[in-house]
Amino acid sequence: MKLKKILLLAFLSGSLIFPSCNNYLDLQPEDGVVRQEFWKTKEQVEAAMNGCYAALLAPKLTENLFLWGELRADMVTYGNQIKSNDFNVVNVNINANNPITDWSTLYFVINLCNDLIDSAPQVLKTDKTFTQENLNQYTGQALALRSLMYFYLVRSFGDVPLKMKATHTDSDDLQIPKSTQAEVLNQIVTDLKTAEEYTLASYSNKEFNKGKITKYAVQTILADVFLWMEKYEDCITYCDKVISSGQYALVPATDTWFSTLYYQGGSVEGIFELYFNVNRTNPFFDMFAVNNKRFKAALSLMVLYGVDPMQVDKDIRGDGASYKISDLSIWKYQGVNAGTTRGDNSSTSYGHWFFYRYADVLLMKAEALNQVNRGQEALDLVNEIRQRAGALPSTEKVVSADNRLEMADYIMEERAREFAFEGKRWYDLLRNAKRNNYERLDLLMDVVLTTALPEYQSSAITKYRDFNSHYFPYFFQEIQSNKALVQNPFYQ
Repeated sequence: MKLKKILLLAFLSGSLIFPSCNNYLDLQPEDGVVRQEFWKTKEQVEAAMNGCYAALLAPKLTENLFLWGELRADMVTYGNQIKSNDFNVVNVNINANNPITDWSTLYFVINLCNDLIDSAPQVLKTDKTFTQENLNQYTGQALALRSLMYFYLVRSFGDVPLKMKATHTDSDDLQIPKSTQAEVLNQIVTDLKTAEEYTLASYSNKEFNKGKITKYAVQTILADVFLWMEKYEDCITYCDKVISSGQYALVPATDTWFSTLYYQGGSVEGIFELYFNVNRTNPFFDMFAVNNKRFKAALSLMVLYGVDPMQVDKDIRGDGASYKISDLSIWKYQGVNAGTTRGDNSSTSYGHWFFYRYADVLLMKAEALNQVNRGQEALDLVNEIRQRAGALPSTEKVVSADNRLEMADYIMEERAREFAFEGKRWYDLLRNAKRNNYERLDLLMDVVLTTALPEYQSSAITKYRDFNSHYFPYFFQEIQSNKALVQNPFYQ
């Protein structure tokens, strides 16, 4: 991947993140200008930080967050515009030529963060108004964003190259072997703990508080990482830090619930979200459009939410929020409000993408509590989520709070209802399946029987018995360009 102009491209897009951002630089696009003239002032450091955030808005990156988190799971099915690459992932027929496995947009963000971490300290010498406190704040945000990208990578690919220094030119060494998932996770934890010390608890406006990394966003990412690592007490500790801050709450289930949370964004529930607006629409409308759907909601969602078209009271997260029962379209990223109005002239979508919101903190804590034999506390948190949503009695399970496996299934089902199409379902399934040395491999087998076509099911089940198949192959171009990178074992 050519990286000579990587900073320039990101800086020029930095003003698109938040409506209130200013353009700090007027850079000329000649080769060499960026490295020679940059990293002199605090304004340039801020512009570099904005560039890191802007890179998150790349359509391919946001699309991958959805595809990686949903396509191998059980809540999305084919539309009439399904692509062959999508089809192969759903049917567990994945190879290294499938562009869905291209991770370049995430490493683009990582490289920008690395450059800021490496280069911003020199501005202390050239701009006396740039303080150590300023440097720490930007470094903390960059460490957190880099960690978040690596967390997506290890959950999707397993072992990945751990690149800690920036690439500036094509002549830089790009021959990097993969590090183990455990090594990458340990680095993530180390960096996030530093970020927790450096980042601010809040900024001057709502867009920054929800669209930029705060101390509470860092703590939420740490909770998720510890949950994946099966360090449940640590997960509970970090969830409690966010909960006890008093900064977040569930958006009440009023008539404006959907618009407040997803369309307008920046609500009391949001912890870290991607802002989309007229300048930068999200990529999802074309994926879920009414007449030319690439994907649609699986029929199983009607059972999941307990849909009854004749019932006035219903789970607010189901029909008209996550999807539309009339055509099984995925509504969450199209709608302006609950079930009636689509985005701008039915051709664009501004719905926000959530990395994390407060409901996730509550359900992560519930999952961790259940694993340390505090099932009743976990059940109380699940009921808090269900009460806000108006979940139907038909979806309430009679479970014993002392039955760890039953509770784990119930929590996972509630996460499915709460976070439908938010890029979390596959990771939830895999996290639960691999726990205690793949105690629940059956969860992945059940997905195959639900989603894969009959002619692919036997092959898919055989593949999933090899745990290495639960991770993507490295895209063939990465193998070609990085001779030190050895293909994931299952795909060799």
